[in-house]
Amino acid sequence: MSETIDKLKQAFQEEARELLAELESSLLELDQSREDTELLGRAFRALHTIKGSGAMFGFEDIAGFAHNLENAFDRMRSGELAVTGDLINLGLVAGDQIKTMLDRAEGRGQVDEERTGAILADLQKLTGAPDPATVSSGAAVLEADAATDGQVLQWQVHFQPHPGILMNGANPLLLIEELRQLGQLWIELDTTAIPPLTEIQAEECYLRWNMILTTAADVEAIRDVFIFVEDQCDLLIEAVPGQSAHPMQAEERVQKAEQRSGPGSPSSLRVSVDKLDQLVNLVGELVTVQARLSEVAARSDDGDIVEISEAVDRLTSALRDNSMSIRMLPLKTTVQRFHRLVHDLGTELGKEVELTIEGAETELDKTVLDQLNDPLVHLIRNSLDHGIEKPEVRRAAGKRPTGTIHLSARHSGANVLIRISDDGRGLDVDAVRAKAIRQGLMPESAHLTETEVFSFIMSAGFSTASKVTEVSGRGVGMDVVKRSIEALHGSINIASKPGQGVTVTLVLPLTLAIIDGLLVRVGDTHFVLPLADSLECVELTREDIEESHGKHIAHVRGQLIPYIRLSEYFQMTRPQPDREQIMIVETERGRYGFVVDEVLGDHQTVIKNLGKLYRNVQAVSGATILGNGTVALILDPHRLVNNIVEAAIRNSRHKNAFD
Repeated sequence: MSETIDKLKQAFQEEARELLAELESSLLELDQSREDTELLGRAFRALHTIKGSGAMFGFEDIAGFAHNLENAFDRMRSGELAVTGDLINLGLVAGDQIKTMLDRAEGRGQVDEERTGAILADLQKLTGAPDPATVSSGAAVLEADAATDGQVLQWQVHFQPHPGILMNGANPLLLIEELRQLGQLWIELDTTAIPPLTEIQAEECYLRWNMILTTAADVEAIRDVFIFVEDQCDLLIEAVPGQSAHPMQAEERVQKAEQRSGPGSPSSLRVSVDKLDQLVNLVGELVTVQARLSEVAARSDDGDIVEISEAVDRLTSALRDNSMSIRMLPLKTTVQRFHRLVHDLGTELGKEVELTIEGAETELDKTVLDQLNDPLVHLIRNSLDHGIEKPEVRRAAGKRPTGTIHLSARHSGANVLIRISDDGRGLDVDAVRAKAIRQGLMPESAHLTETEVFSFIMSAGFSTASKVTEVSGRGVGMDVVKRSIEALHGSINIASKPGQGVTVTLVLPLTLAIIDGLLVRVGDTHFVLPLADSLECVELTREDIEESHGKHIAHVRGQLIPYIRLSEYFQMTRPQPDREQIMIVETERGRYGFVVDEVLGDHQTVIKNLGKLYRNVQAVSGATILGNGTVALILDPHRLVNNIVEAAIRNSRHKNAFD
């Protein structure tokens, strides 16, 4: 029973954090639309649910704290209090304090009780309420709601807990008390299900409650009272016919409840991340075994084996896609919290900034999403501190006093493109170039494109800020972003126009578990190239090599494509074949070719980590097991090309130093 209660408390903590996110989102939107009663109602309902559920599961500190806040928001709903920036900011701070209370309950950190008292004191000062407890009584809430909505309705509530509800730590009496706070409650206790004394199990609940609630609250607010026990009871909520005040007969209510087909099936359920990871690992192993089966079937003359192999291939592909989709989450779960970051940091810096988001429903693997938060925070902080100007500067430049940071996301093949752009002052390419030369990152004689120059911003210790602030200017940030994105097997690109702003584009894989790859061979060694980056395959003959006079350049339909010979890059000794093949790949530095002996075809690639011993190996993002049991390295085309280009720049710099 103790284990069950712990699970329920954990469920409350997860739900409470989601409600706090809803509270924060509502308050930030309310700050822009002070007259929006729907936003105010969303904030109130979040606090109301946190308060009631917190009390039910023993989180008395959270329940009491949220209770005072709920009272203030209820008075704002009724029009008794005006919606002000101070109250909104206090609500945001109070939400943060509730998060620390949840952290303490999970054994992470302590709660500053003096801060809790200070928040409540500020709340008292802003609201002028003599006694918050009197505001939340059922009659007062009923009166306030009536003043807001102008209509008081009666609702029939049939509540029949399942027998094991007590074993799960829930207390039905607390739920009924919570319901009473919504208005005037008439209660009838149904004891007909109580068995003879000799058959009673002390841990089981045999009672039913048939109630009439007179309230101005809507049906969702009533249902929120039972939000944490919906799957542990039969619940029926419906408006009283004709809205008469007399309660319907108990027999009629029971008959109505029994007409239902039973408790509704949940449309979703919570599954631990560990279980999902285990599922994906098993599917990965299945994909590997399926590849071996396909190879055996290809060598077999047995039609039955071939047929079975094809059927397993289809089922494995469907299972792979389905298991991958389970781990996909919308980007909004990460980016919505950035509204608060922009709000707080803009206030701190004395800047007026709004954050706009496009494509928040774009989905990414949870593993990628979890590691994306810090890089995005760095980029947004940089835009706020370095990019967006203060209102008076923007006015002088003919801009709106309020700056804009725009975050957008969209799918592109097997990747996701995330762009963070601002309409600030932009980057000074000459200043970046001069700084890169001073730091020895490029020779003074080098002729680089703007994109190549801007890439130096991501070097460790590089900063063009004239002074160090609490936000940025210490040369840490963009190098962290680069390392984080590369760890996700992604790439980053920076573009800017002076006076118009900066755009940073992140290219990220949808998943880090299983990808579609292209299997190639160099000698006896096999490699995998991500299929999403591969454009086409062309033949490279001895004649082509002679025509280029030893330079690694191929003519492809009138376009010059530089290429990298993988056998040379990995220092492989083998006889050079008469004919080779070039895989043309799109990278962040343009199109490049990779010369291989043979392109073997598509390959469902289960990515295996190389381990800590090989964590610094460049240009290789992992490995996979082929159908014959051998290992193939998975190449990272973007990093491989970057290594070649950066090595060429270093060689040029050393050569100039000795000239």
